[in-house]
Amino acid sequence: MDRKLEVLQQRIGYRFAQPGLLTRALTHRSFGADHNERLEFLGDAILSAAISGLLFERFSGSDEGDLTRVRAHLVREDSLHRVALELGLPDVLRLSEGEARGGGAQRPSILADALEALIGATYIEGGFDQAQALVRRLFGEPIATTDIESWAKDAKTELQEWLQARRLPVPVYRICATRGQAHAQTFEVECSAGALGVAQRGEGRSRRQAEQEAARRMLDLLKASDTPGGPLRN
Repeated sequence: MDRKLEVLQQRIGYRFAQPGLLTRALTHRSFGADHNERLEFLGDAILSAAISGLLFERFSGSDEGDLTRVRAHLVREDSLHRVALELGLPDVLRLSEGEARGGGAQRPSILADALEALIGATYIEGGFDQAQALVRRLFGEPIATTDIESWAKDAKTELQEWLQARRLPVPVYRICATRGQAHAQTFEVECSAGALGVAQRGEGRSRRQAEQEAARRMLDLLKASDTPGGPLRN
């Protein structure tokens, strides 16, 4: 077997009994008919399931929304691209001459697909346990070091979802005041939920920061209103 493929297998911690399966996982459709798209399709599903399991273990106190956001970050193209580069996949991809000349070996989408195909190939030959073990080796460190709070929704997003879940119109933001010199301004923004007849204000060094603060205050008010005796129920 090609020395580069030997090195790759050492890096992923799995040795293929069927070298042709590994080769197919690394073959772009531009190279030939026996390409990796079906394996990529399978690997995408296996990766999602394996990451979900790892997150379930790691963040036992987190809800579905938090876990979903972290998973989406881990399986998005740029994250897979970084892992593929660390494994040296550009050196072992099989591409047509035209695709190679066009920089295909460095293209994030091609590398992300090849990584998923590699996971799919591992599943085909070794079963889910081997594929999950591979995903754990590739993603275990970022999962272990990530902070669930860093992937929390921002206040504006959470407020909009809170209102939409109750079939209420989205909030409206308007600048109430701008104070200070141009290089050090403070913005005051009002967030209003017209259907509920309530509004809250926030301040910040930028319009976005002020909107987030106003949205956070609105959320606090609305969540309190969901409890018996809340301010909107009296």
